[in-house]
Amino acid sequence: MTSGSDGRERTPGGVEPPGGGDDLAPVLAAAARGDEQAWVVLVQRYGRRVFALAKSRVRRADLAEEITQSVFATVAIKLREGGYDERGRFESWLFRIAMNRVRDECRRSARQATPADPGTFAIASGDAPDHDGRDAQRELDRLRDAMDELGDADREVIELRHHAQMSFKQIAEQLGEPMGTLLARHHRALRKLRAILEGSPAAGGAA
Repeated sequence: MTSGSDGRERTPGGVEPPGGGDDLAPVLAAAARGDEQAWVVLVQRYGRRVFALAKSRVRRADLAEEITQSVFATVAIKLREGGYDERGRFESWLFRIAMNRVRDECRRSARQATPADPGTFAIASGDAPDHDGRDAQRELDRLRDAMDELGDADREVIELRHHAQMSFKQIAEQLGEPMGTLLARHHRALRKLRAILEGSPAAGGAA
């Protein structure tokens, strides 16, 4: 990367790497033209999050990597063909593509969706997992079983928030729900997960 006269870093192709809240339009325009450096910026920013979301469902790193590559290939085609028309909402658009690709894979393999990292939901269990070999595996198995007991809607909102690291505003836009409804659903989903992990029935109403 190089620095411009304003002190901001730029890729060799002149594309500014997007930070939080930065305008992605120049990067997306460059990517649509096939600018390699623009694609480096997009993959560096979003690749790990797409991978984490995919792996949370399919559990296999190799398959999650395949899905991630497929997602970015789809994004490349749509950008090149002018198929991206949600200006200012690239992140939500990207993760909608990712979720659809993950659902397709889950249907194809008849595999139920579950998270891969017990540490992601330490907030739900109230304790950080024991990372010592068998104890860590038992915690992982417990969490997978607990996630299996959640409905698709509850699992989806947890994964978008904690794996894809989307903001509640972005998730609300993607799912077409009011912010208040989405926040309440996320709260209930975590409470259900906590109740399952603690072996008690989850309450259906708000706390």
